[in-house]
Amino acid sequence: MFTKAIVRPPAPNFSEGLTTAGLGSPQFACALEQHAIYCAALSQCGLTVIRLEPDPNHPDSTFVEDTAILAECFDEGSKRFAMMTRPGAPSRRGEVAKMRSVVTDFYSEILSIQTPGTLDGGDVCQAGNHFFIGLSDRTNEAGAQQLSGFLAPLGYSASFVDIREIDGLLHLKSGLAYLGDNRLVVTEALSKVAFPDYELIPVNSNEGYAANCIRVNEYVLLAAGYPAFAETLRELGYQTIALEMSEFQKMDGGLSCLSLRF
Repeated sequence: MFTKAIVRPPAPNFSEGLTTAGLGSPQFACALEQHAIYCAALSQCGLTVIRLEPDPNHPDSTFVEDTAILAECFDEGSKRFAMMTRPGAPSRRGEVAKMRSVVTDFYSEILSIQTPGTLDGGDVCQAGNHFFIGLSDRTNEAGAQQLSGFLAPLGYSASFVDIREIDGLLHLKSGLAYLGDNRLVVTEALSKVAFPDYELIPVNSNEGYAANCIRVNEYVLLAAGYPAFAETLRELGYQTIALEMSEFQKMDGGLSCLSLRF
């Protein structure tokens, strides 16, 4: 069970951040409203929401997921830890030190990715005691190898998923989500990747953005506007909360990007 989430509202210069989406400039007032509703949904799921101040020095800083990996152990053989990342976009690396000062209040074991490695949190999907690590334009082999090397002594396994040739996936978790119960949500493109021992929940190609959903205790949060995927989740017995994400989608962001849950 998650009990806490760290979030950071977008700053007024949010639209100056990095994006490849080609969906136009986000509307700041609308982004703030969507972020507030997102935080309310986390509270509804039973989490204490830790709200950081907006950071205009880093327009992408509302996407806190990319700055850290907060790993929760699932059995006695694994160990709880935090990993501070080294984002692939140089303009985002200043976000990490600020997040580290927050994370130290909650984790005694804090590790860090070192140069020449790059690693974005959005490329790391924890599925029980296994970690899927995406190789992307933001996460390189050196960063992935560093994380994998840290994981084994802490009781975790890891495998790499190369998404560099898959159109439309900035990060691995743009197309992959773990719902617990040994279930993975996957986009159509990622469904061709081997995920042995997992039940795959495919998302059809015209609803691909919906794959970035998050299981938060008794609920699954998903982006609004994707009825086929929402129905699939309900048929599987999940309680769902649909959230408008239009302004964050314009900046390559999704639901998982907006919080660190632990």
